Amino acid sequence: MSDNCTVITNPLSGSFSPRRLSGVLDFLVRQGLSPEMREVISPESAAECAQAVCRNQRNPLIIVGAGDGTINAVVNGLTPGSATLAVIPFGTSNVLCRELWIMSPEQALEKIAAGVSRNLCVGSLEKGEIKRTFLLMAGIGLDGQVVKEVRTAEKRRFKKGAYLLSALRVLRSWDTGRFEIISGTRSIDCHSVIVCNGAKYGGNLLFAPGASLFEPEFRIVCMQDATRLGYLKTLPGLLLGKGLNGAGILTFPASELEVRGKKPLQADGDYYFDAPVRIRAIPDFVKIIV
Repeated sequence: MSDNCTVITNPLSGSFSPRRLSGVLDFLVRQGLSPEMREVISPESAAECAQAVCRNQRNPLIIVGAGDGTINAVVNGLTPGSATLAVIPFGTSNVLCRELWIMSPEQALEKIAAGVSRNLCVGSLEKGEIKRTFLLMAGIGLDGQVVKEVRTAEKRRFKKGAYLLSALRVLRSWDTGRFEIISGTRSIDCHSVIVCNGAKYGGNLLFAPGASLFEPEFRIVCMQDATRLGYLKTLPGLLLGKGLNGAGILTFPASELEVRGKKPLQADGDYYFDAPVRIRAIPDFVKIIV
């Protein structure tokens, strides 16, 4: 591991504090590292910061102390195959950290000190000239609609509760429209689909057993039942830690998927755009400290 590292942090992240950041920097110095601090406050600035680091350094170590949105933005600015990434849970939900079993900033620092890394697979979203990268999952249909309709003021006030409020609004104005996904020679009619690169949803719920950040394929979860009742019937298994399953649920592995039909798409908890879209797995995109 290089002695130099870049620490990217977002002071607007849900559990950020100057005291916590100071503790991180002091720890890194005690480990013999020379941290360079970069503060970002938007996805654009986070991606630009990562681009600059990759442009000016060979095989950089980038430590992100922030939430999932900032981590996602940093990854979107990385040069594939060039960097080692470490994450510190300074966000509200910290879904990626939970997927990596990093439950506290102290545990994250211990892992940075140990320096063990693995090659991370990411997902690529391609719509015309638009290309974006996601880490955990992409949801099209109901999931995308809920995230799209989250109100900024509610998110600032209620944090994760804003998604519940949005879900209640979406349930009230239920959309029964369907769309088609293409995987290899298969054509599947869906009401919603979630492309899972990680196994968990929202940080705690086991959603797609068998999905892994380190394998070069996704776990595709299709909801074919278009009724409210059909969705509600999946909740007991999900809450019991069995994943999303039951009648009307189709799951299968795939490394590439085409989504046809105009439906909202969210990735890593943020609305991106409306489908259609092509989704591909990109293995060995970045090394990540585990």
